[in-house]
Amino acid sequence: MTSLLAFFKLLRPLNLFLSVLSVLVSASILHYWNGAVILKTAVTMAALNAAANAFNDYRDFESDKINRADRPLPSGSLSRKSALIIAILLFLCGIILSTFINFPSFVIVTLISTPLMMLYSIRLKGTPLIGNLVVAAILGLAFLFAGTSFGNPQGLVVPALLAFGFTFLREIVKDIADVDGDRAAHLNTFPVKFGVQLSVRLVLGLCPLAGLGFLIPFLMGIYGDAYLIILILGIEIPLLFIVSSLVKSPSIKTCKTSSKIFKVCILSGLLAVYLG
Repeated sequence: MTSLLAFFKLLRPLNLFLSVLSVLVSASILHYWNGAVILKTAVTMAALNAAANAFNDYRDFESDKINRADRPLPSGSLSRKSALIIAILLFLCGIILSTFINFPSFVIVTLISTPLMMLYSIRLKGTPLIGNLVVAAILGLAFLFAGTSFGNPQGLVVPALLAFGFTFLREIVKDIADVDGDRAAHLNTFPVKFGVQLSVRLVLGLCPLAGLGFLIPFLMGIYGDAYLIILILGIEIPLLFIVSSLVKSPSIKTCKTSSKIFKVCILSGLLAVYLG
């Protein structure tokens, strides 16, 4: 792997694409068409996302030797020092860019989002469920940041809540998949502290609640038939498949597969909100 390829892999291109897509979807929901502001918001979001990814890999070096040995740092393609420098520069880039949007957006980036991202990686990642809630809050906050940038944060409360619920569930599944590496790195996640079987039962309990929760915007008339159709095909059916798989085989391997399915479902969720 070349240094350039390692650099791009560190930043997670798919995650960056999803962050930019969420900004475009947010602008469409609010019927906001100021291209300059949309561009600044998208670049700010991508910079912060990339910074968080780089900083997380810097902090997760030991656990990634087991969980993600192919990543740039544990594979030796990129040094930890390089990842830290990249993270700092990108955090600064996101903060500086936010000053060119508006003051409320700058406050969200500087006083809420960036501190939460760093606090999660440094302190809260290994805290049972609290770390998962923080990651979910950061993802939900991304929509509120976009809404604030576009002058209407209230208009994106529903997508923010949907992102929060979906991310919380996915993060627990990811923790189960990463339990061996997290245990070796002395991270006290829920699966490490309470075991894989209890964690799987927690996921099995949360999946039906999430499935019902995702239906609420349709039942309340907030989103229309297109939302319901894509929700069923892109999220509800995959959730049923995940539940069925975990019932048949409540294992780390199943959770690794489920985590990948959840990642694909993010696109379905954005599409459902956009067309709904």
